[in-house]
Amino acid sequence: MNDMKELEGVLLIDKPIGLTSHDVVDRVRRKLKMKRIGHAGTLDPMATGLLIILVGKATKLSQYLMSLDKAYQGTITLGEATNTYDGEGEVIATKPVPQISQTEVQKVLNTFIGDQYQTPPMFSAVKIGGQPLYKIARKGIEVEREPRFIRISKFDITRFALPEVDFSLDCTKGTYVRSLANDIGEKIGCGGCLSALRRNASDRFSIEGATPLETFEEASLDEIAGMLISKKDAIPNTVF
Repeated sequence: MNDMKELEGVLLIDKPIGLTSHDVVDRVRRKLKMKRIGHAGTLDPMATGLLIILVGKATKLSQYLMSLDKAYQGTITLGEATNTYDGEGEVIATKPVPQISQTEVQKVLNTFIGDQYQTPPMFSAVKIGGQPLYKIARKGIEVEREPRFIRISKFDITRFALPEVDFSLDCTKGTYVRSLANDIGEKIGCGGCLSALRRNASDRFSIEGATPLETFEEASLDEIAGMLISKKDAIPNTVF
């Protein structure tokens, strides 16, 4: 086996809850004793699932792999709004959940299907004037954000047990799912927040092919080499 610093390729990791994407990158760096490690698409700490890790020269693929469409499953909790739009934030409002059917809630979800512009939440890593929005938000300040184009191609209820609504979602890069949860709660009239999220796929890369972070950290170098997807196989067909 060659020196581990010569490893390169795309690694699919199943991110556990409670870690930032940068935390995962740091742990991969420590395991491989390499500095040249990146990722292609952030997951919030409360989210789990597919995180595409770029090893060695494969970091050059970032611009291509960041733009891939995503598939998620998650849970919206109605009747509770938070400042971060998810379960990790401070509860800022609670309201009774109205008597509403699954069909009626699905109709609300359907209004989000298609092309649209979405304003990034204040608690996000988007930078304004070189400063991340979440740092500004922590000071209690809200600033104007530029809406971003997104497309939602599927948004289906998979379990209906009020106040919880489970869903599956297919969308373009840059979609803030917790913003959707907040907006859905507002449309229904009781508020809502994202209480669970799991990324199942990023284009043709699936969670079924991902390795749990703990398993990766316990693997041998030979086993890790076998997990890597080559740059040629990883690059999207649309690039050619």
